[in-house]
Amino acid sequence: MRKKKGNALKSLAVLAALLLIWVWVSRAGIFSAYVLPGPERVARTFVSMAASGELWRNLAASLWRVLVGFVLSFALAFLLGVLTGLAPGADPYYRHILEFLRHVPPMSLIPLLILWFGIGETSKIIVIVLTSFFPIFLNTNAGLSQCDPKLLEVGRSLEMSRTECFFRIQLPAAMPSVLVGMRIGLGYSWRAIVGAEMIAAASGLGYMILDAQALSRSDKVLVGILLIGAVGFVTDALFGLLIRRLTPKGGNADV
Repeated sequence: MRKKKGNALKSLAVLAALLLIWVWVSRAGIFSAYVLPGPERVARTFVSMAASGELWRNLAASLWRVLVGFVLSFALAFLLGVLTGLAPGADPYYRHILEFLRHVPPMSLIPLLILWFGIGETSKIIVIVLTSFFPIFLNTNAGLSQCDPKLLEVGRSLEMSRTECFFRIQLPAAMPSVLVGMRIGLGYSWRAIVGAEMIAAASGLGYMILDAQALSRSDKVLVGILLIGAVGFVTDALFGLLIRRLTPKGGNADV
């Protein structure tokens, strides 16, 4: 507990130092207010955007897309991981296709997705699914493959079927890895949707930043950047807390 408090104080000290540097740079006139507005102006812009509802509308749009895409991604990755565990002989049929897709940056597919699905929600959700799928799938596979063979031997000695061994032994043992993969995938989803919104969207935080840049509103750009970082930090911290609660050893939550 004392170590955690000490780390928290160190982090706050660094943030306070960065804020002071920002204040000094803006007031010293090293950069113009057009390039780097001061924290006071950014704070006023944040309050104004929050009061008008603009900030919350765009945040809600981004969060909804991330939620839908992440749930779909988890369902696909988890089901494929279960298939791999129950029927390892099926692996050659899809392994090479997945390896090919894993090395294709999802952002590079946006122009093609726009041609196929337009600039609606479908193309953005597909980008999220492609981005967050592989961390979940690979961690699920790793967790299943690292199951203690002695536990499986015990299951077979108790005359458990392969399906029973999977759901009663392998899957519980793999859950810490699955949860860590979900945590990584959630972070990837958040970064992917902001990038997709900056290319093709009419709402969302990415769209808000790009629109502010077109209007030369660097204060709005900074509000969007700071909000993205804050929301990402909070969601990651909450997921880390969930992992620590659900797994005996925390599932290496501090990744």
